[in-house]
Amino acid sequence: MAKKPATRGKADAAELLGHYRDMLLIRRFEEKAGQLYGMGKIGGFCHLYIGQEAVVVGMQAASGPADCVLTSYRDHGHMLACGMEARGVMAELTGREGGYSRGKGGSMHMFSREKRFYGGHGIVGAQVPIGTGLAFAQKYNGGDGATLCYFGDGSANQGQVYESFNMAELWRLPVVYIIENNQYAMGTSVARSSATTELYQRGSSFGIPGKPVDGMDVLAVKEAGIEALAWCRAGKGPIILEMKTYRFRGHSMSDPAKYRTKEELNKMRTEHDPIEQLRVHMIAEGLTTEEALKDVDKEVKAVVTDAAEFAQTSPEPDPAELWTDILVEA
Repeated sequence: MAKKPATRGKADAAELLGHYRDMLLIRRFEEKAGQLYGMGKIGGFCHLYIGQEAVVVGMQAASGPADCVLTSYRDHGHMLACGMEARGVMAELTGREGGYSRGKGGSMHMFSREKRFYGGHGIVGAQVPIGTGLAFAQKYNGGDGATLCYFGDGSANQGQVYESFNMAELWRLPVVYIIENNQYAMGTSVARSSATTELYQRGSSFGIPGKPVDGMDVLAVKEAGIEALAWCRAGKGPIILEMKTYRFRGHSMSDPAKYRTKEELNKMRTEHDPIEQLRVHMIAEGLTTEEALKDVDKEVKAVVTDAAEFAQTSPEPDPAELWTDILVEA
């Protein structure tokens, strides 16, 4: 059955459990990816999404079947939330033929036209004009599809972002710009790198509305996503959502994250973990039990274990693949 765009209303127990499962899958997947990286099974760059799971899960819960998604290099969670298989994502991380880019793209270059996921982009801010172009195509071709274009607080200072804002508002393009403000970009706090720290206001000079959102609360994200997508579908043009979130790991696997205190990190983990917050809420409201959540954890761990085994046993690409996908004749 095709997925319908979400509508407002109180989430029921099954829906909340689904959000919990989706966030937990991302968390366990990223933990396993970090483990495999440490073992030398994953090479190159690897940027984990641990701590930010509520952003993409909430937005995907608000989206419809015609909506497109693209993001930066911190992208594994977005792929999983779009419905891409854990096996294919992990196999791509390990450079195997069973990966979404047949082992040639790695962490930052995976795509799925079937799931309307258009990357993973390694250049800071480069996905923003591409996402704006996708939104242009959606408006040109008709329909009610919108583009969810994710980028970080570091990317928010890139010039190409503002060029995109200008065109998107000028042409009233159906794009939701989602700024995942995890507060440190690569390693410098927003306060030290941005003259104005209220990033949701960055489109105000173009007439683009914006809204700050608690990016550690999956229900707050979903509600904001529903409103933003309704704005786009009504033909009102682009909108900005600034997700106030936090990554629990370093910027990449080589980052010890010494630019923040242990006290700050522990406070965020204990008081604002998006998965734990939802778990506590569901139990307190009598919507689930500890046993039911343990069963979800077991199921998720089995999926991730299977993905890791598949990724390590799938064959490496044939050397002849070096010469494929280099030129596309249109």
